[in-house]
Amino acid sequence: MSCLIVQSDKTLLLEVDHELAEECRRAIAPFAELERAPEHIHTYRVTPLGLWNARAAGHDAEQVVDALVTYSRYPVPHALLVDVAETMARYGRLTLTKDPAHGLVLSTSDRPVLEEILRSKRIQPLVGARLGDDTVAVHPSERGQIKQALLKLGWPAEDLAGYVDGEAHPISLVEDGWGLRPYQKQAVEGFWHGGSGVVVLPCGAGKTLVGAGAMAEAKATTLILVTNTVAARQWKSELLRRTSLTEQEVGEYSGARKEIRPVTIATYQVLTTRRKGVYPHLELFDSRDWGLIVYDEVHLLPAPVFKFTADLQARRRLGLTATLVREDGRESDVFSLIGPKRFDAPWKEIEAQGYIAPADCVEVRVNLTDAERLAYATAESEEKYRFCATTDTKRRVAEALVARHAGQQTLVIGQYIDQLDELGEHLDAPVIKGETTNARREKLFDAFRSGEIGVLVVSKVANFSVDLPEATVAIQVSGTFGSRQEEAQRLGRVLRPKEDGHEARFYSLVARDTIDQDFAAHRQRFLAEQGYAYRITDADDVLAGDDV
Repeated sequence: MSCLIVQSDKTLLLEVDHELAEECRRAIAPFAELERAPEHIHTYRVTPLGLWNARAAGHDAEQVVDALVTYSRYPVPHALLVDVAETMARYGRLTLTKDPAHGLVLSTSDRPVLEEILRSKRIQPLVGARLGDDTVAVHPSERGQIKQALLKLGWPAEDLAGYVDGEAHPISLVEDGWGLRPYQKQAVEGFWHGGSGVVVLPCGAGKTLVGAGAMAEAKATTLILVTNTVAARQWKSELLRRTSLTEQEVGEYSGARKEIRPVTIATYQVLTTRRKGVYPHLELFDSRDWGLIVYDEVHLLPAPVFKFTADLQARRRLGLTATLVREDGRESDVFSLIGPKRFDAPWKEIEAQGYIAPADCVEVRVNLTDAERLAYATAESEEKYRFCATTDTKRRVAEALVARHAGQQTLVIGQYIDQLDELGEHLDAPVIKGETTNARREKLFDAFRSGEIGVLVVSKVANFSVDLPEATVAIQVSGTFGSRQEEAQRLGRVLRPKEDGHEARFYSLVARDTIDQDFAAHRQRFLAEQGYAYRITDADDVLAGDDV
């Protein structure tokens, strides 16, 4: 009996414990998006974007149909097979190519399609003269925008215009006592073979090393875009440790420094700084003939950088992320502007290989006092979440959990600064927040890594790209409403493998019968889909010292 159930709503159910499950997962991964991965049955979905991703990676409809028919336990709905073939056939009827005489041109193998899209108000400003029945000139600066617009019209163009090599620069990996893990090698190969695209790996699985591997393949000047200055410095120290690059070859372009070198690491924040309506630092993209652009945490790519990325289509682009979930729903923009997904690995699979720590996720439900409940009920709607998220009971529960895990490296994470300041005072622990200087942040992170500090209270500035390998316990007291990506990043802070083999603990403190509980359910969805089950316990049990 086979391991896959193919349903007419385009969902695929994979029985994880079946002997063919791994083989089947490999066969469907190129075209099906993993939606949920709890204990026994994993749910995949077949979407137009997923099918076009597969076509962009060189798979055809025959391979997709063959995979579905081979592994399906029951007959595959005929309508679904027809739909797969027809959806995939839409990709590539339009192609972007370089023409010696006219520059960038859009050509078609199906003239009515070209006629249809040229009547679109979205397309008209992006194209130039009609060059023939089947071709039209495209303004070179609109290469990204036209791909974006065509994707939205349901006619994704195959981009065959190629890449400029950029300025050559020698970069190699220095594998002294270490080497790329098998999945990191596969990620680098998948990216390099495809030319541009996105690699999806869990937090703690070594995305920086995938970036270094891609740079070693490109051997060219590289621009790396990161979320903050702390991340920029971590990238720099990792590249100096793992590659042949020297201090003089790696520059930092941030609020503090403006160095442009063969490898330049810039923050999204400085690039999106506006002065009198213009973005002065976007000139950085033109400052060198870059051969590779790396986008760290690509799911956070800000809109102005997204827009500018459209002009960089002649450069190789690598996006790195733990989740392609964008709360604004712009995943298709990542596909058209950065490139298709080139590699993805389920979190639990990497955990099973021993490369990230197993995690125990616990939701601790706290009750508001009668006075707090009354105040919450009468609060203005925009104040309700702050009110229940900062209840005093959470402070007492956080203190009890910190005491219970004394001797283990613990992060207390939250959204509201006054709540974090109060926790820092009660726990006698330093607080890192937006106003904390980069020098102070780095000093505290270093002290935490070395074990000199056992407890650190952090705001959302520590959500991304902060490497704290020995963090074992995370206690989340409040968050950015219902953000799934934030939940994933916060769990990621404790997933680095521990030297002592310790399991990670992730506590989420939630006010019962309030909007906090609704937001928590939404926040947890992505991790539940990755196979992490939350246990629910009561705050009274924690305060009484019972096992949780």
